[in-house]
Amino acid sequence: MPQPLSRRSVLALGAAGLATLAAPARAQDFAPGLLYAVGQKFDKSFNEGAFTGAERFKEATGIAYRDYLPASTAQFEQAVAALLRRGVTDLALIGYYYAAPLASLAPKHPAVRFTLVDAVVEAPNVQSVTFKEQEGAFLVGMLAAMASRTGTVGFIGALDIPLIRKFIAGFQQGARHARPDIGLLVNFVGTTPAAFNDPTTGAEVAKAQFQRGADVVFAGAGVSNFGIFAAAKDAGRFAIGVDSNQNHLYPGTILTSMLKRVDLAVERAFGEGRSGAWTPGSRALGLAERGVDYALDDNNRALVTPAMRDRLEEARAAIIQGHIRVRDAA
Repeated sequence: MPQPLSRRSVLALGAAGLATLAAPARAQDFAPGLLYAVGQKFDKSFNEGAFTGAERFKEATGIAYRDYLPASTAQFEQAVAALLRRGVTDLALIGYYYAAPLASLAPKHPAVRFTLVDAVVEAPNVQSVTFKEQEGAFLVGMLAAMASRTGTVGFIGALDIPLIRKFIAGFQQGARHARPDIGLLVNFVGTTPAAFNDPTTGAEVAKAQFQRGADVVFAGAGVSNFGIFAAAKDAGRFAIGVDSNQNHLYPGTILTSMLKRVDLAVERAFGEGRSGAWTPGSRALGLAERGVDYALDDNNRALVTPAMRDRLEEARAAIIQGHIRVRDAA
């Protein structure tokens, strides 16, 4: 026969119940998901950064995530529906081109927490994470100018959109900060998002810039960067990577990489969703937030002299302290 509970037992059970209510959502109440940008999952760049952040979260918490790699932007609703059918409660979306469709879709799923990386959508269940790309680009622009022997550097973007213009603006300001007389070239791989996945054209654009005198090119073109890097190696010129640390792809050719910490954005979104700290709204990550940076490792350390690094660190501090104001494209 069950024994009646003592007053002490009742109090203990009540306290335990209150603790449960106050605790973060349990793993079974939380299911993170990741919708990659169109392209390759292991692109050594944007998508792989998102993957790294999700994997780091999984390793730290033991909570698995669901993911989806679309073949085109037209698959957005199909991809989201597939992830939600799998029980996703917190969905990180990687790519500026998801902004418009997410603005229409988010109100239909008010219980889902969406985190959009690289664009802004205002909705009560959307958190938008953008980056101050111009600040990171300023530093690699300085390095490009300091490393150039011809006095001309170039930028190769995927296509001409406001996001890419932020990279260009920072790169130009940084290059001229280090060397006011530097020559600057700007070209694009294409005119549609497919330009992020066209290494052949990327290589041709790079060759054209080399023929015009550029000896350092900043590649901001996704998977198209692979063609730019190969062209730089063949021509004996320098290239600069983007988003993830791409120095290891062509040691001795890649001068540095401008880091854009998509991994931190994804890891933080999942962590906040799990703990109950996730909130809608917008946040922009720059040098002060360690959201952007330049990469220095064994693959490029010999290319970046102590004097160059000192100037870069001085500029970093000045930007964070507000003594150097880096304009974006606007």
